[in-house]
Amino acid sequence: MLIQGISLYDKNHLYRINTPSDTLYYFFDYDERSYKLNMQFQHFHSFYEIMIPLEESAGHLINGKYYELKMHDLVLLKPSLLHKTVYPKGYPSKRLIINFRFPSNMYYGMESVFANITALFNEKIPIFRFEETPKQALFKILNEIFLLSDSSRKPKNLLIHNKFLEFLVLLSEEQEQNCYLPKNSGQTIEDKIYSITAYIHSHYQEDLSLEFISKKFFISTYYLSRSFKAVTGFTLINYIQMTRIRNAQLLLLSTSEKITDIAEQCGFTSFPQFNRCFNKFCQLSPSAYRAANTVNGLETFEL
Repeated sequence: MLIQGISLYDKNHLYRINTPSDTLYYFFDYDERSYKLNMQFQHFHSFYEIMIPLEESAGHLINGKYYELKMHDLVLLKPSLLHKTVYPKGYPSKRLIINFRFPSNMYYGMESVFANITALFNEKIPIFRFEETPKQALFKILNEIFLLSDSSRKPKNLLIHNKFLEFLVLLSEEQEQNCYLPKNSGQTIEDKIYSITAYIHSHYQEDLSLEFISKKFFISTYYLSRSFKAVTGFTLINYIQMTRIRNAQLLLLSTSEKITDIAEQCGFTSFPQFNRCFNKFCQLSPSAYRAANTVNGLETFEL
């Protein structure tokens, strides 16, 4: 199936090279997602991800900030970045998800080249939208990967790897042609709430409260509480707690810091408070969570 003459797609088409714990890893996932399958909260993982909507309406939350997407936009997500796709109500939306990881020694002698490529994932707004000519060139390579992944050619893993590197190099070369502009007028209550969630993600280490947020964003506590729940599905306090817990999870898995120090870094005023909150959302103590995920090697983390 060719979508708008640009991208090949077959529902439930999957192709994986190695596993998420390997130093070289790819996963191409062509599928549909509906509103009812929206993740409860933003998640993170240890590999890079590219999300490409293949329908006209979708959105993405990155560290609490909402971005509207169009068909064939490219959302570039670096490891450990909190994010989730927001699918609209109605019919399921087609999308392509690409997960990947490169071994660090693959960069030997070409560090500057790969630094330019990975810098794309560090953009303040890591979303790319292109006009027809660069879009066609980029999706031509992705379509070649799709065809290779659907073939019986024996060396196809190496060919897919090489084609994907070609895609990233071309994306790096075309980055100046990016025409994505975020839409946030600040006039709607949704805009206001997403400004608040973005603030929470940037200041979760600090002392945050309903009263403080209401004063900072010039909104009554009653209207803030009601609107926040309507837009995000969470109370303000639960959202703050979950943001802190999510960042604590990341530190538990990526550092050897003491759990008491992690609790303090993530904005908790006492270890008992942190422990209660962590157990509430994760059904495990912080120490048990660290041990379980270290043993199991899990690569995607959700509350």
